Amino acid sequence: MKYISTRGNYKLLNASEVIKLGMVPEGGLFVPDSIPELSENEMFSKINDDYQKIASWILSYFLNDFTKDEIKKAVKKAYNKNNFPDELITPIVSFDKETHLMELWHGPTAAFKDIALQLMPYLLKLSVKKNQDNKEIVILVATSGDTGKAALEGFKDVEGIKIIVFYPEKGVSQVQKDQMLTTAGNNTEVIGVKGNFDDCQNAVKEVFRDKKLKNLLSKNGYKLSSANSINWGRLVPQIVYYFTGYFHLLHANKINEGEKINITVPTGNFGNILAGYYAYKMGLPVNKFICATNENKVLADFLKTGKYNINREFKKTISPSMDILISSNLERFLFEVTGHNSKKINKWYKNLKEKEVFRIDSNTLAEIQNLFVGKSASEKEVRNSIKDVYNSYGYLIDPHTGVGYSCLKAYKKESFDYTPTIIDSTANPYKFSKSVLEAIEGREVEEDYSQVIKKLNKLTGIEIHRGLEDIYNKKLKHKRKCEVKEVPLQIKEVLEIGGI
Repeated sequence: MKYISTRGNYKLLNASEVIKLGMVPEGGLFVPDSIPELSENEMFSKINDDYQKIASWILSYFLNDFTKDEIKKAVKKAYNKNNFPDELITPIVSFDKETHLMELWHGPTAAFKDIALQLMPYLLKLSVKKNQDNKEIVILVATSGDTGKAALEGFKDVEGIKIIVFYPEKGVSQVQKDQMLTTAGNNTEVIGVKGNFDDCQNAVKEVFRDKKLKNLLSKNGYKLSSANSINWGRLVPQIVYYFTGYFHLLHANKINEGEKINITVPTGNFGNILAGYYAYKMGLPVNKFICATNENKVLADFLKTGKYNINREFKKTISPSMDILISSNLERFLFEVTGHNSKKINKWYKNLKEKEVFRIDSNTLAEIQNLFVGKSASEKEVRNSIKDVYNSYGYLIDPHTGVGYSCLKAYKKESFDYTPTIIDSTANPYKFSKSVLEAIEGREVEEDYSQVIKKLNKLTGIEIHRGLEDIYNKKLKHKRKCEVKEVPLQIKEVLEIGGI
């Protein structure tokens, strides 16, 4: 396996080169040149393996220039009991015979991003070593809330790596903000940007395309990489838990071997659902993917109409990690669906940049709609879902999982499709305790979030995630803020370099 650019503008690379680079310097994203197809015999021979063995098995197909021993050691370091106390890593909670939540938030920062970002530092260090690069790696991260802390936690104090996180100053929850701003580590920096997530993401992408700045960094001994899902090394570990989730359902006798399932993914940047799609391409039995979006429903609209239009109102919601209009990983998906047609990708993304809209052809749309359904949930529907799940099952879900639950409910009502379904539960409810408590009590909560966490715990008796227990008592360590246009300047200041 080699890696190619979605825009046909870069040479073939090995996995380690792709992970080190982060994204295509000339624009575009790296993808495998082919997807391995697993036989049923091979796939179902793994159902009794633990998460670490399954991860090593799946990753070995994609990390073409890593040895099996290197992968095994990295996986063992990432998925240990200190990082993931639950031995299943991504356990399943079943509400009924059709609805199953996959808890993806048992890592150190209470979000699904931990699953990839506890492993990625090991993959990146190996990648640098393999390519004999003696420059210090600078990880640039744009976050809508959860990626930032997960990346900081994964990369803090890693020798030879610095990490700079940019977040929308007024576009994340207070818990998310404090998680980032209290991060220790002598190689970490966190910067609030006066804009939304799309502004942060576009600014970071522009830095990767800025040849003058990259040359300046190189002269000073630095090389850029990314921990966002634009980096294949962030995306590939997420493929694993779709297989383990399916195997968990088999063990619980919720499905039969080979039976198709539906997968509902609350998503903004299309990375998590894309990982599920790659699992499907490898052979995972999937009937439908339900792409669940909040009121920023650019993806749901696209999946219904084939028109991707970002010229619309940007809304701040109680599911801030999904408050995104430009979904980076959609480009990878469209490249796969069109049979690696970089000509179409270049045309569509040129239109997006110049006109803020593109429309795909009817054949491509029809192929997508055979497998994908786009749904959106209002704020009211999400709050109702949080309350309904608690009242019905005594279980707390966060607002992002609430989006997934709401969209699945709407899809089943519309389609009468009662296929057993996994919903990705992407964050621990205490990470968004204010919104969860307000949904349950049906009123606004004015207290400080530290008091809200305690109140939610007292009301429900549900354990507070270990990463959030004393977040409000920690000292703020990062205070930088900037305008969107000042992102390159901030990078130079953090790295203490002058020049253009």
